Amino acid sequence: MVKDDTRQTEKMRSKNKKPATPQTEFEEKWVMRKKENSLIKKIVFSIIFVGILLILIVGIVGYNYITTALKPLDSNNQTTVEVEIPMGSSTKRIAEILEEETIIKDATVFNYYMKTQNASDFQAGFYEFSPSMELDQVIATLEAGGTSAPLSEDNKILVKEGAMVAEIAQEFSEKTDYTEQEFLSVIADVTFIDKLAADFPELITEDLKQEDLYYYRLEGYLFPATYDILSDYTVEDLIYEMVRKTNEVIKPYLTEIKESGMTVHQVLTLASLVEKEGVSYEDRQMIADVFLNRLETDMAIQSDISILYALGEHKEFVTYADTEVDSPYNLYVNKGLGPGPFNNPGEDAIKAVLDPIETDYYYFLADLETGEVYFAETYEEHLELSDKYIKVPDSESEAE
Repeated sequence: MVKDDTRQTEKMRSKNKKPATPQTEFEEKWVMRKKENSLIKKIVFSIIFVGILLILIVGIVGYNYITTALKPLDSNNQTTVEVEIPMGSSTKRIAEILEEETIIKDATVFNYYMKTQNASDFQAGFYEFSPSMELDQVIATLEAGGTSAPLSEDNKILVKEGAMVAEIAQEFSEKTDYTEQEFLSVIADVTFIDKLAADFPELITEDLKQEDLYYYRLEGYLFPATYDILSDYTVEDLIYEMVRKTNEVIKPYLTEIKESGMTVHQVLTLASLVEKEGVSYEDRQMIADVFLNRLETDMAIQSDISILYALGEHKEFVTYADTEVDSPYNLYVNKGLGPGPFNNPGEDAIKAVLDPIETDYYYFLADLETGEVYFAETYEEHLELSDKYIKVPDSESEAE
């Protein structure tokens, strides 16, 4: 009975509980929404705050960057840099070039600055700028116009009298983005030589197709001069310009060459020996005559220049062993002029060959200390002069 009373009491308590009213549910939802709204507001505020902060940071950084970009790149650097502005360059491209050459800090900023200054229609050419220049100075320089040819030696190639193709190729690689091998490949390109022959038929002849020309076919045809390096130049362009210059120099002498009984190729070959053997024009005239006298009497020319070229090295003294080098360029062993030029001679050497001073000399030697050249008619006289003026180191055995 007690157990039943307990159950009855629990049922009565359960009936006495009041159910949740609709108003109470609404209040609970309202509280929850209020909390959610508060959280959303905090999140939105945080995002806005961060966004504004980022905008301020970007603005400050951007302002400082632009301000810096409008100033000289390096006010302490007075070094001048030669810059080429190619034909047809837009203001945008000019700005990019100046940035690439480290004259200005930012091409985009400078491009917009030029527009604000109504600066345009700049001329192509070579200009000198400095990282210390104000942007207005850069613009003024562009408006003044540049030069048609480079001013800096860094943009020029000097081909010296007597320089060999291999030496020219080395300097070309140092002054351009091309390699020595790329230069030498063009020199050996038969198709390119055929093009030269078509443009310069009196200069580039069948002589350049000899099989013995296994070194450089255009040796002797790259005229000694200073050549500008333009940005759009290829290897072919520069070599073509060198050959064109040779053709220009040779043209006035074509009649004399024909009267001499020699070909252009032979004149250039003999001139390349005269170029290296003598210094003064008169000495070269007499040396040319010595070589011509030897050729007329079927004697070997015996030029040390030919041996050094065959060996492919520079030496102060040529030894007897050197004169035995197996090469068609060895003019101690082979009679005649050999396959072709041994270097690229200048105009004085060419003139000396065509206008030699006539003598009865067949020998000559030079005192390396004084540069004085001594000539002899006989071998005995030559030996006496050699003993007197040529001082050969004990370790060397000089060829006579």
